[in-house]
Amino acid sequence: MLVIRRLVDRRRAYTGIFLPGEPPQIFPTSEHEHARILQIYKQDRPHEGIVNDFSEFRLGTPPALPREKS
Repeated sequence: MLVIRRLVDRRRAYTGIFLPGEPPQIFPTSEHEHARILQIYKQDRPHEGIVNDFSEFRLGTPPALPREKS
């Protein structure tokens, strides 16, 4: 399972990518870059057939879905 987390210290923000049995990959990113990484790896909202933070783990609150215009 791939785990992606935002890590922040007093001076800088990072994205950490963790895979079982592999050393963590941690690198500095902006909020925009981190959001894009999450979007690419489908951590942005619940997706059918994808286990992520917004599925059965319920670790985060998914963003509101856009309303359909009538």
